[in-house]
Amino acid sequence: MNIQYKKGVLEICILAELNRGDVYGYELSTEISKRIEISDGTVYPILRKLKNDGYVTTFLSEASGGPARKYYSITEAGKEKFKREVKDWMKFTKTVHEMLGGGDDETK
Repeated sequence: MNIQYKKGVLEICILAELNRGDVYGYELSTEISKRIEISDGTVYPILRKLKNDGYVTTFLSEASGGPARKYYSITEAGKEKFKREVKDWMKFTKTVHEMLGGGDDETK
């Protein structure tokens, strides 16, 4: 897959996962990697930016038998951003789909 496509959607994918519930970084990266091929550590700069922008918060939680993990949680502002981004994404993908011929034949 084109790396530019991935760069364009990773933020909304991260927000989507966080919208489902709090997760720690590695878990988040693993979940996204199941659907989109990404390198280890790809999500952390995006998480840092989302936190700096007020869309995500963090908290530490003790793990049984191990060190505390940093969990990420979406804020109310993050939920609003996610809703806006989904709306924009759906409009964008619909337009691109139409430009590509409506998907009647993938080999056109």
